[in-house]
Amino acid sequence: MLNQLHDTIVYYDHIAWYYLNTRWHNAFLDLVVPFLRNPVFWAPLYLFLALFMPLKFRKNGLIWCMVFILSFVISDQVSATILKPYFHRLRPCHNPYLTSIIHMLVPCGGQYGFPSSHAANHFSLGVFSAVTLGRFAKWIWPVAIIWAISVSFAQVYVGVHYPLDVTCGGLLGAMIGMISGRLFNKYWHLEFSPSVAVN
Repeated sequence: MLNQLHDTIVYYDHIAWYYLNTRWHNAFLDLVVPFLRNPVFWAPLYLFLALFMPLKFRKNGLIWCMVFILSFVISDQVSATILKPYFHRLRPCHNPYLTSIIHMLVPCGGQYGFPSSHAANHFSLGVFSAVTLGRFAKWIWPVAIIWAISVSFAQVYVGVHYPLDVTCGGLLGAMIGMISGRLFNKYWHLEFSPSVAVN
């Protein structure tokens, strides 16, 4: 029974990957999507947060930056160092049966892909940011989640992950971000100036 369920999930995971990677691509997305998964592309955002948070929230803003980074480190280590070597699931770009059909846009990366570290990392950062800053601006939650989803989608589109890789990576990251965000809210309090709050 469990084997049948596993085979069914893997089958539909491959079908979803096939359409997202090989059938639904076009020249515009081929140009844009690889940037979504590139850390350099998001560097201005990280730099802005590194400057904005300490300036606005002083000591607690600096602590926020540290916990932000810690959330990333935890999600990255759990996904890449613990789970990937345990599950040993090949990335689609390392699967010899897909060589003739895969639409590769970036270098393949490490051998194993489950769960996706990109998805885990960005969901942990996005959810942590939303949990800690969402009360100041209602748009932070949807923007943070769309950001994480776009990075996760990019991983499938460029050929380095299956949809199940990014789904489970996203769930892992969201859990880590939720825990770190709630712990931050419990032990530190951000006081935001009403004059710059956005509703």
